[in-house]
Amino acid sequence: MNKKNIVLIGLMGAGKTTIGKMLSQKLETEYVDIDTLIERESKKTINKIFEMYGEVLFRKLEAKAIKKISKYSNQIISTGGGAVETPENLENFKKNSILVYLYAPPEELYKRIKDDHNRPLLKTGNPLQTMQKLFKKRQDFYNQADIKIETVNKKSYEIVDEIIEKCQKYECSSCNS
Repeated sequence: MNKKNIVLIGLMGAGKTTIGKMLSQKLETEYVDIDTLIERESKKTINKIFEMYGEVLFRKLEAKAIKKISKYSNQIISTGGGAVETPENLENFKKNSILVYLYAPPEELYKRIKDDHNRPLLKTGNPLQTMQKLFKKRQDFYNQADIKIETVNKKSYEIVDEIIEKCQKYECSSCNS
């Protein structure tokens, strides 16, 4: 039986990478970070891709990586915050995955990442306002997730345990090992 993937979605700063790695360790399964995959295959950083080619090319590379990786099973996958905006990405993930939305208000997320200069979409005059706009633009896409996890005032291990508990209700054999 194929074990479903668990795909973590949410705005930047939601904890997708941290939680993804911890979840992968706890479930003893492969972890895939879409941004890292893109960087490895393009031999360029995400910042460099945005700088040289813009967001449009980045989203094409992202869609290609998601299409490729979503063919496999039994993985924990973390996405970039905007991956959900491309309908093809959501379709590919929904074929073989449980989508988990890691939620926190944009103001909280901004506090978490305000000193991280590796966020190309936040290189604006008012990064908090940009975060709020991105949140509003993507909220309907994030809400298509199977599971929503509130992340404010929770320890990472609590979030991991909550994901596992909620995934079991979806008969996700990845969570029932």
